[in-house]
Amino acid sequence: MKVAIVGVSGAVGQEFLRVLDERNFPMDELVLFGSSRSAGRVYTFRGKQYTVKELKHNDDFKGIDVAFVSAGGGTSVEFAETITKHGTVMIDNSSAFRMDNDVPLVVPEVNPEDALNRPRGIIANPNCTTIQMVVALKAIEKVSHIKRVHVSTYQAASGAGATAMAELIKQYEQLLKGEEPTVEKFAYQLAYNVIPHVDVFTENGYTKEEMKMYNETRKIMHSDIEVSATCVRVPVMRAHSEATWIETERPISVEEARKAFAEGEGIILQDDPANKDYPMPLFVADKEPVYVGRIRKDISNPNGLTFWTVSDQIKKGAALNAVQIAEYLIKVKNIG
Repeated sequence: MKVAIVGVSGAVGQEFLRVLDERNFPMDELVLFGSSRSAGRVYTFRGKQYTVKELKHNDDFKGIDVAFVSAGGGTSVEFAETITKHGTVMIDNSSAFRMDNDVPLVVPEVNPEDALNRPRGIIANPNCTTIQMVVALKAIEKVSHIKRVHVSTYQAASGAGATAMAELIKQYEQLLKGEEPTVEKFAYQLAYNVIPHVDVFTENGYTKEEMKMYNETRKIMHSDIEVSATCVRVPVMRAHSEATWIETERPISVEEARKAFAEGEGIILQDDPANKDYPMPLFVADKEPVYVGRIRKDISNPNGLTFWTVSDQIKKGAALNAVQIAEYLIKVKNIG
């Protein structure tokens, strides 16, 4: 098994190295790729040093079984053919191909078999907020079809990359010194603030991030589910939170929902509000599962249920989900 990481120097690229090691991913060879700026950097993986190669239009991907790509949508589009032309499976973390009909959009707990049909050799990794939500929704969908979702997200700085995380820390330091905070990665200062604006606004008043949650959820779940989202950036480092209201075809009791979540793949049930036990980003950072709590009936809707989820944006929201896709393909002997 020969593996490549494209964009290894970024926050998700670095997480790929950690996740592959933590999960003891089966591989015989690792090749790291980056921009001309990153080329020549050296990273250690499983006690061995690897030098980053510059990503170029050549035959460097010949013999590589799977490439984990997290270098931005423009790079993914430009190099997709170069990466896949010799049979490499490209698992892409950008939004470039997610809604293409001939590219599967996969969350292994929800629709792993979609990864087997990839005419272009590309599998898209969904948006981090969508991944987290559909893992939870899948558990309930097994009990009763979900017709409608309203969701409000509380998204960490990590969603905008390593430089955004660094900027948040820098802002707090500057403000404590009485200095003007640096504002480059976000529309406004994020420290001591929340910003109801993630990605660019579209003509309908929703942001691209919010529309991703609508479109991607329907594609992943093969469902007519309706999703209305409000995405908010909060001064948290790397775990996203979501408050979710769902409407199902038949009423679901809190007990049924708890049982469904407890049995759901990739989910940890943390729901004991009487003892102040519920998921929080401070404690979920660097963990693999999606944590679910605050489960209750929606008192405004007899067929409604509401709950709270938290998941690590860089792990399950990006690198881990991609690695799990590759693990599934290995398990069913579809690569390697």
